[in-house]
Amino acid sequence: MNTSSAILRFICPDRPGLVSKLSTWVSSNQGNIRHADHHTDERAGLFLSRIEWDLEGFQLRRDDINYSIQKVAKVLAGTAKLNFSDELPKVAIFVSKQSHCLLDLLWRVESGELQMEVPLIISNHQDLKRIADQFNVEFKYVPVVNKEISEKIIMKHLSDYNIEIIVLAKYMQIISANFLDKFSDIINIHHSFLPAFKGAKPYHQAWERGVKLIGATAHYVSEDLDNGPIIEQTIEQISHRDNVDDLIRKGRDTERIALARALRLHLCRQVIVYEGRTVVFA
Repeated sequence: MNTSSAILRFICPDRPGLVSKLSTWVSSNQGNIRHADHHTDERAGLFLSRIEWDLEGFQLRRDDINYSIQKVAKVLAGTAKLNFSDELPKVAIFVSKQSHCLLDLLWRVESGELQMEVPLIISNHQDLKRIADQFNVEFKYVPVVNKEISEKIIMKHLSDYNIEIIVLAKYMQIISANFLDKFSDIINIHHSFLPAFKGAKPYHQAWERGVKLIGATAHYVSEDLDNGPIIEQTIEQISHRDNVDDLIRKGRDTERIALARALRLHLCRQVIVYEGRTVVFA
């Protein structure tokens, strides 16, 4: 049985000896490293690292680990984020009318594949309340008549349920910049046709053009619509024999897989976001 571990994600200006410095800090506190992944972005001049180590036998108490590593980060002019493998974040899933991503995520949570809690589903339609009831999840219907008012109501729900992460599982509403200023950990899923085939019925447009490849992109939400840092992408081949319904079916499959993979990477703290892009230590 695996013991709990600490997970450090670290960014600082690149220089020699950084791997040694971080690993020495772990080992000097009697930490047994499970995983160590590093990347240097030469263009940005940055060093990025993810180190995971066992908490069993580690000399620092949990409450003291962050204080200690922040001192290291200050010396290296970097930033450090610390998490623990046994954390169970509270996640809110936002939906509209399409159910495929919602059902997939709830099943993965119920089966233990995704280590998170889903106490809340929010929707601008009432169509999927039956699914929330089926999985015993609280369902909040928030129609978007006035976006500012609607987002204030949503923010109150997020606070009431101590939500840490939002997943937009085919939620067909634009998140405002004001909302993002207050809540930034948001993951979205959409088809990978962008910037082509915008607007309604993208799969119909794609079929008309005879595309041979479709896919899905899971990304963090930013103020730049559908252009946030990418976490995961999936693709599926299309044949001349496929009709529009086949494209929609295959598209839903790619969306489910991309969103579940992206969320798992986020939950396992395998993603580092910097300068509008990501490093994914998969």
